[in-house]
This record gives sequence, structure tokens and C-alpha cells, in this order.
Amino acid sequence: MRRTIGVNTWVWTSPLDDASLAALAAKAARMGFGAIELPVESAGDWSPERARDVLAEHGLAPIVVGAMGPGRNLVAAPASEVVATQNYLVHCIGVAEAIGATVVAGPFYAATGRTWRMSDADRAEHYAELRAALTPVVHRAERGGISLAVEPLNRYETSLVNTVDQALDALGPLLGRGLGLALDSYHLNIEEKDIGDAIRAAGPHIAHVQVCGNDRGAVGDDHIDWPAFLDALDDAGYTGPLGLESFTGENATIAVAASVWRPLAITQDALAADSLSYLTALQDDRERP
Repeated sequence: MRRTIGVNTWVWTSPLDDASLAALAAKAARMGFGAIELPVESAGDWSPERARDVLAEHGLAPIVVGAMGPGRNLVAAPASEVVATQNYLVHCIGVAEAIGATVVAGPFYAATGRTWRMSDADRAEHYAELRAALTPVVHRAERGGISLAVEPLNRYETSLVNTVDQALDALGPLLGRGLGLALDSYHLNIEEKDIGDAIRAAGPHIAHVQVCGNDRGAVGDDHIDWPAFLDALDDAGYTGPLGLESFTGENATIAVAASVWRPLAITQDALAADSLSYLTALQDDRERP
């Protein structure tokens, strides 16, 4: 199964704006990417209408990515904060509709980097809170033909949803047309006993997949078994794109948020190009009899 390969603009910049979006869309298309992940860090950072035209010009399929910054929480938070987070997610869904995306992906439960100890009872209570808070957002996504893709994160970035099994437990009754899972190879590599088994367990609920090297660097320049990774996606029936997500250490905010303390490649262009080259060659090899 051959999948479109996309790239997140976080590879080069944060926050995204109209000028950088136009420049990076052109760059991504020149490099040979077929899709692009566009982060919505704050409402109004970039124009969805302009983005739609730019992406159409370059033939790039859009994916919207949310950012759960400080104060964005759906659980264990004041009601006003939960409502504000719901409104933010509804805004992201509206952006997706405007640019023709079908997926909004991100760790949509608590602010990234927020961790705390929980008993089993606490966790069950928070998962119930999460389902209640997500329900109206999922209904809004369904009406727009959008899938909200919730991403498990590693233990250092959240204590709420770290594994596929936890995500299935937390979201089970809501999973369907308007809600799925976003799987990221970086987090899978840290948290799962077997990456392939976790992907297969997610199965039909996989709405989006992000990839990078195990160190957040280039795909293929690392220890992940990428042929087995793609085999597992085949078994799970996932036909969507692979979105390269990495980060630049040149931006102070994103460097701290993603713990990027050293260069992950010679240049960010090299990180993107090497990942694309490896995944393209791997897919070519898999198509040969």
C-alpha cells in the first residue's frame, strides 16, 4: 500500500503565518511532498482562505494539527478553561473545513507538558471527563465531515494518555466517524512494548499517522524498523498519509516545548529531504515483486 508523504511546517518554523505558509508550501512541493500539516497554534495566525489557494496551487493535501499549549485542558481544569479548549477545537475544525482537510490531529485532552500522579480511580474519572468534554466537539466534527484524531503522547509530555490501549480505554464509546487516533512513531517508540502490535490494536480507529526518527530526526537514520512499521499499517488498514513531524531548535518556544536541545540534522531541509527520500525508496521497494 503506497501512502502520500507529508511534512509539518514545524520542521522549519513556529508559529506559522501567512508569509511562512506560502513559502513553506512552495518548498514542500518542490521537495516532492504530497501533503502538508498546518499547525493552528492560535486563532488568526494564518488565513485559511489564503492557505486553501496556496495549497491548491502547489497540489498539497492539507492536514490540520492542533497545539495544546498552556491553559488548554479538557480534564481536571476549571469549567471556563474546558469551554475555551472546546471552542479552540471547534475553531480548528472550522479551519479544516475551510482548507479542505478531513483530519484535525493532536493530543486533545490536556496541555502538553502537564503531568500529575493518578490512581486508577482518578484516571477513570478523568477519562469520563474527557469523553463528556469531547462529545459536543466530536458531533461538530461529524457534521463537517472531519475526523478529530487524538494523539497519545509519551510519559514526559503527559500522564493522561500514553499508549494506544489507554487511548482506546479513554475514548472507546466515542470512536467512529468523527473521532479517531493519531499515532506518532516518536511516542510509540517510547511507550509501546511492540510498535507493530500497538498499530494493529488501533486498527480502523487510526485517523492519522506522524513519523520521524526515534530521536525526532530524519526517518531512516534511526533504529525504528520502518518496513515492519509500514507492514503494521497495512494490517491495520490505514491508507492515509504519513506526516513527517519534527521541530526546529531555532525557535525558543518550540525548542523548549519539544525538548530540542541539539541539532537533529545538518539542516532542517536535510531532515525533510532525507526522510522523504527514505520513505519513497522504502515504498518503491515494497512495490517490487
